[in-house]
Amino acid sequence: MGARFPFSAVVGHDDLRTALLLNAVHPGIGGVLVRGEKGTAKSTVVRALAALLPELDVVPGCRFGCDPAAPADCPDGPHGPGVERRPARLVELPVGATEDRLIGSLDLERALTEGVRAYQPGLLAAAHRGVLYVDEVNLLHDHLVDLLLDAAAMGRAHVEREGVSVSHAASFLLVGTMNPEEGELRPQLLDRFGLTVSVRASRDVATRTEVVRRRLAYEADPEGFAARWEAEDAALAARIVVARSRLASVALPDAELRRIAGICAAFEVDGMRADLVVARTATAHAAWRGADEVAEQDVEAAVRLALPHRKRRDPFDEPGLEEEQLDDALRQGEEAARETGDDPDGPDDGGPDGDGPDGGGPDGGGSEPPDGPLGSTSDTDAPGGAGSPERTHAPAPAFRARLLQVPGVGEGAPGRRSRARARTGRVVRPSTVDGSGLHLIGTLAAAAPHQAGRGRTGPGLELRGEDLRRSVREGREGNLVLFAVDASGSMAARQRMSAVSGAVISLLRDAYQRRDKVGVVTFRGREAVVALPPTNSVDAAAARLRALRTGGRTPLADGLLRARRVLEVERVRDPRRRPLLVLLTDGRATASGTGGDPVRDALRAAALLASDGVASVVVDCESGHVRLGLAARVAGALEAACLRLEELSADQVAGVVRAARAA
Repeated sequence: MGARFPFSAVVGHDDLRTALLLNAVHPGIGGVLVRGEKGTAKSTVVRALAALLPELDVVPGCRFGCDPAAPADCPDGPHGPGVERRPARLVELPVGATEDRLIGSLDLERALTEGVRAYQPGLLAAAHRGVLYVDEVNLLHDHLVDLLLDAAAMGRAHVEREGVSVSHAASFLLVGTMNPEEGELRPQLLDRFGLTVSVRASRDVATRTEVVRRRLAYEADPEGFAARWEAEDAALAARIVVARSRLASVALPDAELRRIAGICAAFEVDGMRADLVVARTATAHAAWRGADEVAEQDVEAAVRLALPHRKRRDPFDEPGLEEEQLDDALRQGEEAARETGDDPDGPDDGGPDGDGPDGGGPDGGGSEPPDGPLGSTSDTDAPGGAGSPERTHAPAPAFRARLLQVPGVGEGAPGRRSRARARTGRVVRPSTVDGSGLHLIGTLAAAAPHQAGRGRTGPGLELRGEDLRRSVREGREGNLVLFAVDASGSMAARQRMSAVSGAVISLLRDAYQRRDKVGVVTFRGREAVVALPPTNSVDAAAARLRALRTGGRTPLADGLLRARRVLEVERVRDPRRRPLLVLLTDGRATASGTGGDPVRDALRAAALLASDGVASVVVDCESGHVRLGLAARVAGALEAACLRLEELSADQVAGVVRAARAA
């Protein structure tokens, strides 16, 4: 294996390099999340960082890398004398890692052969005092992300499982990388990362030329290329050591502490984690530049790295800081820094919760379009002929969505919606034919009655192949949620379409939190179109729906058939991910691509989806005092549950229910 690409040789990405170096100086900052498009050297920079970290003194033979000068409460202790020196480790956590691999588990070999309970450390132990790198962290199971973030925040890992109770030191520099096109992290998890940096390829020709030149030179001679940058990397490594040594002596004046509090208050961040991270980052920045106390420039540098992802309260908010917003916050921080008293509180208006100032409200039941369009207009086919305006509608405020599930038990695509067999999750039973991992209790119970007959006289158990039992685990899976949205003229009344758009946005937020893949099919006029092919980026789906145009006839059959084709393709592409079709319509079918009866064609298309075994939910968007119940007929043909629009709100339904059709 050749030398790693040198840290100093990376072109650009100044914010990323600064964030990584500050975390190397002060691991208590809480790690770095690197967001960026593919091919932007995210992994290259992170792997290069490990070579800059100083070598470690460790206890010889300790599996947890304990420091001889400050021995912790170690499962391998008490330790004897002696010191061993080794480089800091870069430990990579793969996307497919299990909980056992991350936090460790019972040492099965010793348990089965010696009859003792012994702990086998995981990757958290291996990463102690080094770097834990998680590529594609947004694709990692949520419960694994929670575990590693807890360990990073506390500096210790706690294991309570399979009769093992262990606590060990786990202090590491956590770095996660992700491509936002493949889905976002939940805001709750984003907040747990100390700093975040967005990287993108430069559009400057000279910069791009230099990137290619250096990469080709490295590939031609890795060792020689690394040697040319050795002095620069050595200088950075030495600077990290010096900054670490002076970190404890850097003062944080009260004026700068008030500045930090004023800025975080101006951003209306939730909780106090942001204030603490900014304070630690500013202190590390001051130590990095050799100062004795934190100054305004340190706070501003920290704010730019620590606050962008904490502004993102709603899943569909854009991450990042606008310069105007940052300038306003810095001005408020300046005012707070000048205060001489210790009463920095001001009015707490709560602020928006990510939903924005969208108008609308519950469906008021109107059936006629309002005077004047909400968006741009043009002529298209209307229910009664040509000439009706085409409209866009602002969504009504979003709400907490009711849980819609696919019935039965799936194969376990990562997620949090429907029941599934999985490699992680709770153990429901032992099995001899399927399962994941060894079911220890079941194996021992199967072997125990046969020990006398097998002639066992000493300690331990004699095991045979027929004794082995596997753990059948049940967890939650993500699904493909395909929205089929009726955008015809009969849906175009202002309150109705705004309510429909608000409901779909609410369901999309729920899909985001449950790690679903989503797609959108819309139908109006003469045909149905795939507005968004199935993707993990639900914010892209939200953007398409906010720009949804309405008007024209209702080709309901074409919409259902187009949805069926999308699901057929996805069944081949991603067979483990079970689909859930959510059809939002008033049930009025007024057009058909075949030229036949629109209603009969729509019911036939619905029956085809039902014969495919597609779990479906029909959301009846009909309003007004007189209701025709047409959506219920479509639901019957789909063998689907039929919900009223207002029944999608979890706050209006007691408990969490299954709304998909019965298995």
